[in-house]
Amino acid sequence: MHGAIALWMFAAVCLLLMFGYPVAFTLAGTALAFAAVGTIVGVFDPAFLEALPGRLFGTISNVTLIAVPLFVLMGVILEKSRVAEELLEAMAALLGRLRGGLAISVVLVGMLLAASTGIVGATVVTMGLLSLPTMLRAGYGPSVATGTICATGTLGQIIPPSIALVLLGDILSSAYQQAQLQLNVFNPQTVSVGDLFVGAIVPGLLLVALYCLYLLLLALFKPQLVPPAKVSDMPWHKLLDGLLPPLVLIAVVLGSILAGAATPTEAAGVGATGALLLAALRREINREKLQDIVTSTLEVTAMVFMILIGAAVFSLVFRGFGGEELIHSFFADLPGGVFAATLLVMAVIFVLGFVLDFIEITFVVVPIVGPILLMMGGDPIWLGIMIAINLQTSFLTPPFGFALFYLRGVAPETVPTLAIYRGVIPFILIQLLVLAALWLWPSLATWLPSRL
Repeated sequence: MHGAIALWMFAAVCLLLMFGYPVAFTLAGTALAFAAVGTIVGVFDPAFLEALPGRLFGTISNVTLIAVPLFVLMGVILEKSRVAEELLEAMAALLGRLRGGLAISVVLVGMLLAASTGIVGATVVTMGLLSLPTMLRAGYGPSVATGTICATGTLGQIIPPSIALVLLGDILSSAYQQAQLQLNVFNPQTVSVGDLFVGAIVPGLLLVALYCLYLLLLALFKPQLVPPAKVSDMPWHKLLDGLLPPLVLIAVVLGSILAGAATPTEAAGVGATGALLLAALRREINREKLQDIVTSTLEVTAMVFMILIGAAVFSLVFRGFGGEELIHSFFADLPGGVFAATLLVMAVIFVLGFVLDFIEITFVVVPIVGPILLMMGGDPIWLGIMIAINLQTSFLTPPFGFALFYLRGVAPETVPTLAIYRGVIPFILIQLLVLAALWLWPSLATWLPSRL
């Protein structure tokens, strides 16, 4: 009976979010309302909420989460200081004269932006404003141009150092330790954000390679959709000036994590400082722009941590109503074991990706299902990468995908919405192919972390 109330509470949260209410206050407010009614009628023990101060103190003292504002700061600086714009100009000058070269430039620049911002909306909007007019002027088919930009924007979910992976890694680390303690392993192994970063490299690069392969095949079989662009010559020194600094910055950030020289939090500090120095050296920053950068960073960071607090309240009340036990017993009775349970969770997360952002899904859904799947024998790194790519695909799928809405907001009215929907279909199929490959060969995600 009590477990059913927990499921009704989860359904109520999803419904309220669909009406556009703020996520953090919806999570906490709905949970507290259910808890109050449950206490009055005697089906909820308010002692569960006594654990909330400890949860919040754990969040405040979590060193890993310091990486979030620092990576956000790094991304916002690169976005607002014309570094991204100059990078795209340099790549277009390098590849634009080839058929499909402009689209491949967008994919490669989007990959680098994804590595620096890690926020789907920011990457899609930035690439939409910078590259969509250029691609349309060059004669690209609207569906190819918009599909490429949307798909590239969602790379922020999987290309490290991604904010999505930082948050997911922190939640999975707790879930993994909890699962091992439930299995009476009193010296539990740990999984870190760095492990998840390393595990995401091969699947992320595989996605980028398949995107580029699709565009090359398009250039071969449907050349009229991806014509060569008329780009002005760029001197080598200007070309290197546009390409090298952001490449070096991202290589230093990611390389320091892979080499074990820095934790993700320390690397985030290096990245934010490096982006600030880069913008200052280019004289692309002034007091007004710096104030704008700091304000944007503060807004995103406050949103993330407020959602985290709301999710902590929700998960405590959900557990108090017995929701965790209900889901655990459901998965235990499910025929097919961990295979069927993981497939069901992936399907649910995919559908939730239509109405919830990755932060809500990471903080609300993963803490509930993560420990159960890991207790059943799932690998935490593999599970994290599967969830990230699954969400990436969900954000791209018509008619509800977030990336489609972001691009629709900045695309000219001459580009029909149907063209955007049609353009993303090949990229969705590519992502499903990578998901299937990960399902069949988990070592695509787990091999590199085990070697390093």
